[in-house]
Amino acid sequence: MDVLIVDGYNIIGAWDELVKLKKRSISEARDRLIEILSEYRAYSGLRIIIVFDALYVKGLESKQAINKLEIIYTNEKETADECIERLVASVKHVKNQVYVATSDYAEQRTIFGRGALRISARELLINIENIDQNIAHSINNLPKYQGLLKSRIDEKTFNKLEKIRRQGK
Repeated sequence: MDVLIVDGYNIIGAWDELVKLKKRSISEARDRLIEILSEYRAYSGLRIIIVFDALYVKGLESKQAINKLEIIYTNEKETADECIERLVASVKHVKNQVYVATSDYAEQRTIFGRGALRISARELLINIENIDQNIAHSINNLPKYQGLLKSRIDEKTFNKLEKIRRQGK
């Protein structure tokens, strides 16, 4: 299974919706990012790991699982970049591809050296928006409920079913 590692605060600082939320509450911005990526994971099937460094959350490293996302809060003395580099090394395998979502140029260069591919914050947002459009399009193209069975099948089949139904009485 391919893996997407997300630099959480980098993405929060890059997407307009999350920047606005961050001004009000960093935890709301984190929660919204988790919600968006949860939907993306459900559609894409990727294993997604979100890394938040200790910039806004002090304490020991912690890991959580929310909606099949893996969320890591680093140690106070560890940056998200360091954690991401460690993660790339641990999850990279010949059977999967690892992608790192960040717009941090220095981090992009480092992860290239570890065999991962980068996705900029903008590219990730475009991917997510495209998926949202595909889902909306699929929903709009579902066959509409047409009411009675008679309106959805041919007359010959309807008459056969009607005959069977009446025999049961």
